[in-house]
Amino acid sequence: MQPDVRISAIAHVIQLAIAPVFMLTGIGSLLGVLTNRLGRIIDRARALEDRLMDVTGEHKHVMGSDLNMLARRARHINHAISLCTIAALLVCLMIAILFISAFFTADISRVVATCFVLSMAALIAGLVSFLREIQLAMRSLRIGPH
Repeated sequence: MQPDVRISAIAHVIQLAIAPVFMLTGIGSLLGVLTNRLGRIIDRARALEDRLMDVTGEHKHVMGSDLNMLARRARHINHAISLCTIAALLVCLMIAILFISAFFTADISRVVATCFVLSMAALIAGLVSFLREIQLAMRSLRIGPH
């Protein structure tokens, strides 16, 4: 391959990789939101566990229910974080494959398409898990005296 042709091929690959990089940025932002929510859930659970020893009766039962709900929410957020991380890794793999393909003549279109579809599926599943956690949070919301 001529040097000018190689540079042209690499420039084309960079153009193709821009869209997945934006997707990667969006997934990274989503991961930041998810990890912050997980941190808040953990902090709330620790605060409840610290107070659990000092209460009795109905309050202990309510706090136990709250801890169970927080555990469920944490599982959903953890699942969402795992799936979104897999989506990000697949996008990274797709970008790497695009760059590697600039040096080979093999048809890698199916591999790139598969990475993209799997990434989208993981992202969708992660967002569904995030939505489920939000629904649980809203169901457990208590405003006013209790």
